[in-house]
Amino acid sequence: MKPPETLLSTAENKFIMTKHDQKYTTEELAELFDNHMGSSIDTPLRSDAFHLSDEEKISQIAEKFEDIMHILGLDLSDDSLRGTPLRVAKMYVSEAFAGLNPSNKPEMKLFDNKYQYKDMLIEKNITVHSHCEHHFVPILGNCHIAYVPNGQVVGLSKLNRIVRHYSKRPQVQERLTRQIAEALMEGLGTPSVAVYLEADHMCVKTRGIEDAGSSTITMAFHGAFEDEIQRQYFLNAVQ
Repeated sequence: MKPPETLLSTAENKFIMTKHDQKYTTEELAELFDNHMGSSIDTPLRSDAFHLSDEEKISQIAEKFEDIMHILGLDLSDDSLRGTPLRVAKMYVSEAFAGLNPSNKPEMKLFDNKYQYKDMLIEKNITVHSHCEHHFVPILGNCHIAYVPNGQVVGLSKLNRIVRHYSKRPQVQERLTRQIAEALMEGLGTPSVAVYLEADHMCVKTRGIEDAGSSTITMAFHGAFEDEIQRQYFLNAVQ
């Protein structure tokens, strides 16, 4: 795993940007990266993160979410609300944040490259359903990935499953992009991987600035895709 880049090298090499070519001052960029990048691409987890079973987590989350609803003044005796705490708890553990558990990571079974395919393989428009770790509201988008085989290939659905696994956890888009790229390089046994992710952040669209027209793009290029021609060929294919 590579050490985290500095602010400037991250901004230059990872091509993090916003739609409509929004400009940032150096101070604003520093604050942006302080808030979103952290010091590692690993999702922050405690050492005891998996001491509880899924069933125990669901039970405890349901109790606590019931407290939240009660504090908000909602009447949990109402037929429509009575089952909400349990539904939310099940959604968090079994769906929205299932990617936190490493036992759910899909296996990347490789096959011999019998066709001797040596060019880039692109998988476009992979659905991304994630959640912002700052407000726990959805991040919705599409991910395009590519790799150049290094003697072996993988079933196409595994590429989608890797994107889904790392999306299903509280995230920031920059980290998600890098986690997908690192997992693909490790699983595919090739350094030549590209990731392009465009997403809408509900924490931007539905709260705070309430900007419904913006989206965020992040990219990661490794191996052969560090070459400008290869990189541009990939970008032309996915944009």
